[in-house]
Amino acid sequence: MMNERNHYHNEKMETLPQRELAAIQEKRFREILQYSYDNSVFYKKSLDRLGLKPEDVRSIRDLQDAKFFTTKDDLRLSYPFGMLAVPREKVVEMHATSGTTGTPALGLHTEKDLRDWGEVAARSLVMSGLTSKDVFQITPSLGMFSGGFGFYHGARAVGCTIVPASAGFSKRQIQFMLDFGTTMFSAIVSYAFRLAEVAAEMGIDPAKDTKVRKGIFGSEIWTKGMKQKVSELWDMEPFDVYGFTELCGPGVGNDCSMHDGLHMWQDYYLIEVVDPKTGEPLGAEEEGELVFTTLTKEAMPLIRYRSRDVSKLLDSPPACECGRTHRKYREIRARVDDMLKISGVNFWPSEVETVLLKEKDLGPEYRIHVYTENSVDRVRISVESRQKVLGESERSKLAGKLANDLHDVLLFKPEVEIVAPNSLPRVEVGKAVRVVDERKKTSLQP
Repeated sequence: MMNERNHYHNEKMETLPQRELAAIQEKRFREILQYSYDNSVFYKKSLDRLGLKPEDVRSIRDLQDAKFFTTKDDLRLSYPFGMLAVPREKVVEMHATSGTTGTPALGLHTEKDLRDWGEVAARSLVMSGLTSKDVFQITPSLGMFSGGFGFYHGARAVGCTIVPASAGFSKRQIQFMLDFGTTMFSAIVSYAFRLAEVAAEMGIDPAKDTKVRKGIFGSEIWTKGMKQKVSELWDMEPFDVYGFTELCGPGVGNDCSMHDGLHMWQDYYLIEVVDPKTGEPLGAEEEGELVFTTLTKEAMPLIRYRSRDVSKLLDSPPACECGRTHRKYREIRARVDDMLKISGVNFWPSEVETVLLKEKDLGPEYRIHVYTENSVDRVRISVESRQKVLGESERSKLAGKLANDLHDVLLFKPEVEIVAPNSLPRVEVGKAVRVVDERKKTSLQP
């Protein structure tokens, strides 16, 4: 049970010395490798192809040297049940990625897997301030998307009052907050802004008229500037949760009250950072792609799974000021797949967001349009003004300033247009669309 005084869900495991966590990881790594070889056709074939037996692998270094990885393509080619390490009858819950680029990747769980998911999600929720006395509203979908269920399993373990509102119906979400006295809610990052907009339309100030003072958000990349705006709108302390369907959904890691990186639960996951191009392992404070090995997963273990998320391991002290000892990683800065290349220059959408959110006269909604004109790549950035009335000369002056500021960061000057508040499309269910790349005739989500 959680220790409300110290704000831990499982104080013993959350504060284990690093040497003990390393010993747990080493033992569980050997066990999961043997288990995967014995029970997963995919992993037996993959290791046999490299001429490796579990007993030949002394540490993760041996798999690094062999350039052994599991990828999302492996999961899609094995769809639906080719990655299973248990009989299909033992699967009690499944989730899936959106599948916008083809066959979805699945997350499959046994009863034991759900207990483990509940444990890590509860640790993350308690780290974000949830207690058994809270009224906790879940706004992500309680469906094939893993977000809603991750918060649900964790909240059940904490023992709070749960409002399983699920996705959409924003006016009803606000009314639930008022009726039930919601004190904390979970959401996709952009939906926190949408709810604040809807509250304002209803004549409600979320910072004054609701009891919400805590929030836990994920599923989208967000900058410190975006967190600050969420905090101001709701008068709350926002927390960043990390996870994805193939592992278990939200709960893999979370930032604490120090807000200086995310603690990743080392007793459940072995986490590496590698060069996205070469696959070579990187050290602390070197930015690269996160790679995960599940240490306890029963239904669908993953060995060295490439997440495509860009971050870095922090060279942090043995224990955080919050008391937790699990290693910290920087907030996810980007996805490998989301890098944009314009006339030979590479940049991340998050770099644009950082510049835009420094301007107090702008709202949080923006759209990056990429297109080709006369065989030349162009970028147009549309961003909403905060004020309802902003004169043409003011808009022109601010757009010019932003174009120059973006040039300093991106090394090319995009076209910038300031548009009216609430004029860009909103997403009620799912992730906000920040990039429209007309060169590919597709929309990208952060």
